[in-house]
Amino acid sequence: MNVAANVEGKHILITGGGSGIGAASAKVLAARGALVGVADLNEDNAISLVSSIKASGGNAYSVAVDVTDPEQVKAMFNAALSQAEKLDVIINNAGIDHFPAPLTEVDDAMFMKNIQVNLTGVWYCMKNALNHMTAKGGGHIINIASVAGLRSAPMISAYSASKHGVIGLTKSAAVEYARANIRVNAVCPSFVDTPMVQGVLAKLDERGQKGLVGANPMKRLGKPEEIANAIAWLCSDESSFMTGQSVVLDGGMLA
Repeated sequence: MNVAANVEGKHILITGGGSGIGAASAKVLAARGALVGVADLNEDNAISLVSSIKASGGNAYSVAVDVTDPEQVKAMFNAALSQAEKLDVIINNAGIDHFPAPLTEVDDAMFMKNIQVNLTGVWYCMKNALNHMTAKGGGHIINIASVAGLRSAPMISAYSASKHGVIGLTKSAAVEYARANIRVNAVCPSFVDTPMVQGVLAKLDERGQKGLVGANPMKRLGKPEEIANAIAWLCSDESSFMTGQSVVLDGGMLA
């Protein structure tokens, strides 16, 4: 398959792969010839997506996982490695957010849940991936962070804290494991038209909705496919000299 961002033959595992950016990435990567593992807390979503991918001629499998449980993460990797003996790329995409509110109004449980899913879950997945990839001669870890991990994010402090942590893990691991032929990068979208963002919009008044949609100079939400195409390039060997970086897709927000 002689195309840009060629991932033919690669084995790629995606957490939170059953919807949103994860699902869009799974479709793009499978269409380009990768074996894609769709891991998700919502097993029905994962199974449905895999069925759709296979119906389109792609190669995929599903795994149920709660990334906050280290034993389930280990089981996810075992399931993935029963499909192919080597994992080339893991995309740590599983994540949650919280309703916009001042820091003092975000309860402790919601703060901890954001940390557990968005940061600790990435930590568990990275540890397993690094152990495997070190033994197999290399690989690539792609962490889905956010522009909220690169700048202030008023009203979503817990989410922002978790994503700053993901970028810290990304940079540190990239330096630690560069000589092991393991690359670690982050993708930092702004607001994208996913079920998670639509859930936030549904809770906002008209002014809040317009503010969120128009938060970048393009005055629109990103499309999951736009993020997925960038992820596909990262998964390919065309990005082979990139590690420790945060790829920003934000419609110009940080500019």
